[in-house]
Amino acid sequence: MLHLRLITPPDTTDGVIRLIEKTVGTTHLVVMPGAARNPAGDVVMCDVAREAGDELISALQELGLDKTGSIAVENIDLSLSKRADKAEKEAPGEGADAVLWDHLTDATHEESTLSVTYLAFITLATMIAACGVVLDNAILIVGAMAVGPEFGPLAAFSTSIVQRHPRLALRSLIALLVGFAVAMAVTVGFSWFMDALDLFHESDLEGDRPNTAFVYAPDAFSFVVAVLAGIAGTLSLTSAKSGALVGVAISVTTVPAAANAAVALAYGDTEQMLGSTNQLLLNLLGIVLAGTLTLLFQKWLWSSQRQKGNAL
Repeated sequence: MLHLRLITPPDTTDGVIRLIEKTVGTTHLVVMPGAARNPAGDVVMCDVAREAGDELISALQELGLDKTGSIAVENIDLSLSKRADKAEKEAPGEGADAVLWDHLTDATHEESTLSVTYLAFITLATMIAACGVVLDNAILIVGAMAVGPEFGPLAAFSTSIVQRHPRLALRSLIALLVGFAVAMAVTVGFSWFMDALDLFHESDLEGDRPNTAFVYAPDAFSFVVAVLAGIAGTLSLTSAKSGALVGVAISVTTVPAAANAAVALAYGDTEQMLGSTNQLLLNLLGIVLAGTLTLLFQKWLWSSQRQKGNAL
């Protein structure tokens, strides 16, 4: 269930109440006339089944409530109410399958922000991965994958394509390009520093690396894994079941490939640098393609389910 807290201008309140009452899957309607001060107006609250949430939020936006008042949405972790159970049963579809498009756009917008924190995480992840490729340590590679924040901008770019949001697309591309450029540049300097301390050795990079050689040797499986991870990651962001995102983060080799390219560049190994760059680009392409197709399929599927529900 979702909880909606609305601030409505007095002349809009009746229309909002009628909209909520006729929306299948809503309950626990509360109206507090004149309770809002900034902006001034009435406060209207209700609970709505997740599968009916996107339709209701879109209708409220059509009333202009996002401009003249306020629409706040929260997840309800526990609701002990027969009315809530009845609302969820009446709403078409399953809550776990429902996509809140405005929430997705807002969440990916935040995740794709080129902030100091984002740059710090992607740089630290790349440096950890650099240690992993030099030491041929799979544990460090997995740790670097988990730390890397790059899935946020990738998901945002897929969302921007489906939602036709050019500003979000540009924001995501900037975060990806600048993020990886800064991370790789810093990692090149980090590699020189570690070499000066006699902790990194070119022979380690050039030697036999059974655990990490895959990061500079892209093949068909690299693309397949990226596509599968892109689907899983997108589903984890759009559904109510988001626990799979960490697993997605450690399934793709974007950060390790960037790290290997940076270390190879530091030692002048053109072959490994190009191979790692190809691995990086292949993973980025696979994730974006899978994410976009997944969102398009979800949009079509949910639209079909809603039409069937309305027909009944």
